Amino acid sequence: MVTVVGVRFKKAGKIYYFDPGDLPIEIGDKVIVETIRGIEFGEVVVGIKEVAEEEIVAPLKKVIRIATPEDVEHYYENKKKEAKAFEICLEKIQQHGLEMNLIDVEYTFDNTKVIFYFTAEGRVDFRELVKDLAAVFRMRIELRQIGVRDEAKIIGGLGPCGRPLCCTTFLGEFEPVSIKMAKDQNLSLNPTKISGICGRLMCCLKYEQEMYDKIKAELPKVGSTIRVGDKEMKIAEVDVIRRKLKVKVKNAEGIEIIKEYDPEEVEVIEEREEEIEENYEEELENMEEIEE
Repeated sequence: MVTVVGVRFKKAGKIYYFDPGDLPIEIGDKVIVETIRGIEFGEVVVGIKEVAEEEIVAPLKKVIRIATPEDVEHYYENKKKEAKAFEICLEKIQQHGLEMNLIDVEYTFDNTKVIFYFTAEGRVDFRELVKDLAAVFRMRIELRQIGVRDEAKIIGGLGPCGRPLCCTTFLGEFEPVSIKMAKDQNLSLNPTKISGICGRLMCCLKYEQEMYDKIKAELPKVGSTIRVGDKEMKIAEVDVIRRKLKVKVKNAEGIEIIKEYDPEEVEVIEEREEEIEENYEEELENMEEIEE
């Protein structure tokens, strides 16, 4: 086991483990640590604890010190510089006529490097832009192209639910989300209904999927043959939330209607191994699975 503390560098950012050494570190403390990008300022969000060695990325770097008032002041001075750097970079991008959207600027704590985050449709030749920025800032310049999900995480906004975006407020990392989750949850497969403001599948599809999977495993699958009394029929739909099995039957007038049964009311004669797969390609032409 290894003793660590969890440090986050951005709100809702990924949590990284560091060696606390002999420092009396507590949750909420601001700390100075060494990272692959240089010296950084972060906040402790996971107190001192022990984790298995396979959970850490070796070599585990130490916390240099608990931040002093001077460190905190320097951190906020950098934030002011970032706003000015954003304006300068935006002006340079326009001068060079580059097709890129500047999203954010970040100074490393030790002021050895400034990072510019941007989005673009394809590859961008920004070599001349880097030269101009290096001449202005006189430090290492890094331009980092990010995806639409990272853009939404940085900029923020309100989701379809009317609340601030999950990725901006508490989601440290993006988890895989697939169109199958929307199908399992009987959601409309209209892309505009199940997409976030980033244009990708909503991260919240993941939240309830474990419970859906658990309940579905206890119920017969769509297409299975069941017997109710002396009648045999096939399951047309499974309502996971209400735990109901739906079948299509004809009434006395010969009109096809939907009837519902509790799982306890039916006898499963033939269990379908695989669920019926439907062709959603036309409906989901612009949808993609989120893969991290």
